[in-house]
Amino acid sequence: MDEKYYTLSYAESPFGTLNQYMTRTFVWMFAGLLVTFAVGIGTLTSPLIYLLVNSGLYFILCIAELVLVVVLSARIDKLQPSTATALFFGYAVLNGLNLSVIFAVYAFSTLVLAFLVGALYFGIMAVYGATTKKDLSSWGPMLTGALITLLVVGLLGGLLMMFMPGAFGTFDLILCAISLVVFMAFTAYDVQKLKYYYTCFGGDAAMLHKSSIIGALSLYLDYINIFLYVLRILGRHRD
Repeated sequence: MDEKYYTLSYAESPFGTLNQYMTRTFVWMFAGLLVTFAVGIGTLTSPLIYLLVNSGLYFILCIAELVLVVVLSARIDKLQPSTATALFFGYAVLNGLNLSVIFAVYAFSTLVLAFLVGALYFGIMAVYGATTKKDLSSWGPMLTGALITLLVVGLLGGLLMMFMPGAFGTFDLILCAISLVVFMAFTAYDVQKLKYYYTCFGGDAAMLHKSSIIGALSLYLDYINIFLYVLRILGRHRD
């Protein structure tokens, strides 16, 4: 790990108070989103979009995304802070490339509206998670179970759509709405979890940095999923 993090006292760390730590985490998250949407829009307006759509590159990048998330989440305690930061932004770039394929399906106005509505939903739940006195730690197992259930149901729904396309419309709308609620709840849970990280790693500046990156990744994924489900709902409404 970076030696400079071990030579800093907690008071001299770049995180300071809890509010400063949470602010730093949100800055990481917003920076990651900025990279993702910049890469996504840039790819959409370049010849690279045709390569992604008409080749196997899209699926290779999806696998690379999964590998990055697994490495960052599973080996965070062994990574250098600078490496964790680089992996986070690498993931943001890969996700931007992949999202460009989804962006190509929707009108630009729909993308902007989904971005704004998603930001509103995310913001409301982030404020709730940061200010509530209620302990949300019990939400973790329930949300994880709900997420697994949604993945299974979504897979079954995809198979249904292949054989009975007309029967999937209302089902998909309901699934999107439930998924949206789940990731809004994840947002509040993950924001409150930042307080746990701060308390747990308060004396270790290196782990504070890396936990800030992990927290930013969780919030980043929460927002991206909220955005995508809002986008699907708006797209179906306009259809």
